[in-house]
Amino acid sequence: MDKSPDRKSAIQYLYPPIEPFDRRMMDMGDGHKVYVEQSGRHDGVPVIVLHGGPGGGCSPAMRRYFDPDVYRIVLFDQRGCGRSRPHASVEANTTWHLVADIERIREALGVEKWIVFGGSWGATLSLIYAQTHPNRARHLVLRGVFLMTQGELDWFYGGGAGKFWPETWAHFQALIPEEERGDMIAAYHKRLFSGNHTEEVEHARAWSAWENALATVQSTGHGGSSPPDYARAFARLENHYFTHGGFLEEDGHILNRMGRIAHIPGTIVQGRYDMICPPQGAYALAEAWGEKADLRMIPLAGHALSEPGISAELVSVMDRLARRV
Repeated sequence: MDKSPDRKSAIQYLYPPIEPFDRRMMDMGDGHKVYVEQSGRHDGVPVIVLHGGPGGGCSPAMRRYFDPDVYRIVLFDQRGCGRSRPHASVEANTTWHLVADIERIREALGVEKWIVFGGSWGATLSLIYAQTHPNRARHLVLRGVFLMTQGELDWFYGGGAGKFWPETWAHFQALIPEEERGDMIAAYHKRLFSGNHTEEVEHARAWSAWENALATVQSTGHGGSSPPDYARAFARLENHYFTHGGFLEEDGHILNRMGRIAHIPGTIVQGRYDMICPPQGAYALAEAWGEKADLRMIPLAGHALSEPGISAELVSVMDRLARRV
């Protein structure tokens, strides 16, 4: 966590830092090795944490939403990012590869069923994993819901969010010739995969800065400058997935398959002022899910996991689940 005021205040809700008791690189085939770690209690309630992006990677702060005396906390870096290798690679890197990776991790760790905890793209992946393996998730805890629909992509990369942040949007567009700005995902794709490392990093930093700038409700509109290796992996992987519609069968894939997980309870924590993944998606998900869904709108919060209200609610949710075990 950085030292910006909004993020610093969120720390009070989190459990103290803990170190993993197990770290490993798992060979997933297709030339990919994935970093996996476990922390907390060896015989605790298993929970797998699915990070955002795609391409965001996991961080030590993600362990701190769970009571280490109760939970067996599993984090991993998805293909192509974080400590997984090869870095920034999009070869053999699709939603379905990631779903298969989660199952391989579950089997390797000897877990029968687990809580699935994911935010943003991690929420997308949580839902698709559960719909593919409906007997393996005991509860879904989702934050900042992203349903991988064209409407959501149009909102964020087609000028919708830019109407609220025109100066930040103008900066994001500035690297792209005016005649290509009608499809910003395609325009950035061309440059993120140009083969020119300098050009790729420049555009990766701009891509990452646009998203980072809108992550918190207290944002000033400046996304900062991410480290080049991180930015390149994050931007290339996000763009790769968005260019291909998340590799899903149709627009609305997730909502169309909610019947598959109608028996699984889920908690949805959503920032009311989420500029990246607007609350409409979380509401539609809860409506499609039915009585097993518990939607919690956080009044003064944006998208980031570190928003104080979101952090507080997620810790509270996990503590309540711990008491039911």
